[in-house]
Amino acid sequence: MGAFKEPHGGELKDLYLNEAAAEKEQEKAGDYPSWDLTARQLCDLDLLNCGAFSPLEGFNTQVEFESICKDMRLPSGVLWPMPITLDVSEEFAESLSTGGRIALRDPEGVLLATMDVEDIYRPDKAMEAETVFGTTDDTHPAVAYLNNTSGAVYIGGKVHGVEPQTHYDFKLLRDTPAEARGRFRKLGWRKIVAFQTRNPLHRAHQELTFRAAKEVQANLLIQPVVGLTKPGDINHFTRVRCYEHVLDQYPEQTTTLSLLNLAMRMAGPREAIWHAIIRKNYGCTHFIVGRDHAGPGNDKNGNPFYGEYDAQELFKEHEEELDIAMVPFKMMVYVENKAQYVPADETDKDDTVLSVSGTEFRRRLMEGLDIPEWFSYPKVVAELRKAHPPKDKQGFTVFFTGLSGSGKSTIANALMVKLLENGGRPVTLLDGDVVRKNLSSELSFTKEHRDLNIQRIGYVASEITKNGGIAICAPIAPYTATRRFVRNLIEPLGGFLEIHVATSLEECERRDRKGLYKLAREGKIKEFTGISDPYETPEHAELVIQTEELSPDLAAHRVVLALESMGYLT
Repeated sequence: MGAFKEPHGGELKDLYLNEAAAEKEQEKAGDYPSWDLTARQLCDLDLLNCGAFSPLEGFNTQVEFESICKDMRLPSGVLWPMPITLDVSEEFAESLSTGGRIALRDPEGVLLATMDVEDIYRPDKAMEAETVFGTTDDTHPAVAYLNNTSGAVYIGGKVHGVEPQTHYDFKLLRDTPAEARGRFRKLGWRKIVAFQTRNPLHRAHQELTFRAAKEVQANLLIQPVVGLTKPGDINHFTRVRCYEHVLDQYPEQTTTLSLLNLAMRMAGPREAIWHAIIRKNYGCTHFIVGRDHAGPGNDKNGNPFYGEYDAQELFKEHEEELDIAMVPFKMMVYVENKAQYVPADETDKDDTVLSVSGTEFRRRLMEGLDIPEWFSYPKVVAELRKAHPPKDKQGFTVFFTGLSGSGKSTIANALMVKLLENGGRPVTLLDGDVVRKNLSSELSFTKEHRDLNIQRIGYVASEITKNGGIAICAPIAPYTATRRFVRNLIEPLGGFLEIHVATSLEECERRDRKGLYKLAREGKIKEFTGISDPYETPEHAELVIQTEELSPDLAAHRVVLALESMGYLT
């Protein structure tokens, strides 16, 4: 396909040291302060080192950060819409001084890069959220990350790559920008249109991408994100197997598949510009921009964060400067009487248009219902069914939260017995006191340590859920942000049912067998939930139980009924 024209793409900033320099840096790195990178930082470092984030040469300094946030440009004036920052803890930042160097390691301690400490600064996160994401509403996943996960201090400076990250999966599908450009040259491809995706491809996507490439007489690069996407998205292992099946549907020698280890921010219009720059670095000449490109959905009031065509409009404003052409997304619909997909704006009034919404598709998938072949390919559906068994075969977590003495543990024990009696899946009870004794014995009762204890419970529950078991958790879990963390950790893996055991403080004190409330009232126990430390009442719990009105047996029975109504029990 396509006329001959050299692919776009300027100079790549490959940050890897040569072998001799890397060996010397390995020897010195033991004397540098060491930072273990988070999942997002690992993705960012990977794409910095290989040149996908060209022209960046490291994590943003404060001047760069503020210029990007406010003007969507580097201080040099070059267009760059997304802050790439290394956020660290206050404790780690206090151990540093500008002019030094730090070691950047993966969670296993492998040295991946070193970094010059050119700047240490406290960012204005509210400004970052408002300018980059257009909102301070932490329903937006990137805003939630800023407010609840990222470190309080940013470190900026040049990066020196020592060793590429090891990816054990799909090695032949992972290309650096230089490798992709080389492959395009070898194939004789001069015009390449890139398609970004974080979802499985169905028939409409195949038709859309094929038409887009044909329209601009280009070859097609399908480049799905396999780093961090939106919480709840299908895991990339399943998606890549689906992409490989769909690849067979394109004419030979026209289309290729390559994976991008990107941590998405779901920043809508800005993200579209960012994605285009990355694809230009990969040697692409065209980029498909869809409706609500990289949008995270709706805000807390149910309104979309971004307009359907905001990304396309922003792209048009900068298209000449970007030096990569936009191919606007055309919504494809299936016309039954024509037995084919056509652009939605080309249908006739007498056409019978069929559709399956994303919600309806997921429902059919979860409940094992028929999915029409005009919507998706049988091999793709088979892969998705393996990853998403019916709800009554999935693992799930029941997460009780409430004041000390509210009855959480008693109801949880009763529920465990009922579920064991029902059979079918292994059941594990993660009671707050038991976890404290066996998993978190070294932790104190500061807010930081209480949060860490809940995060540990959430992690164990997520592993149980992922492997098809049932986890019952019964901690106090007083803080909304920590409960949200656990929910976000588990929901992509299976079911999650939050239950607020809403026993009044007065009743909890009356039941106080251990005398803890009395000691708290006397000031002998500090930071005691409900007395000297707040309990943040859940606003979106799936079930609220008043134990003054229900016996433990009836309360547990209500939970069983809720699980049955949600489809997790039969």
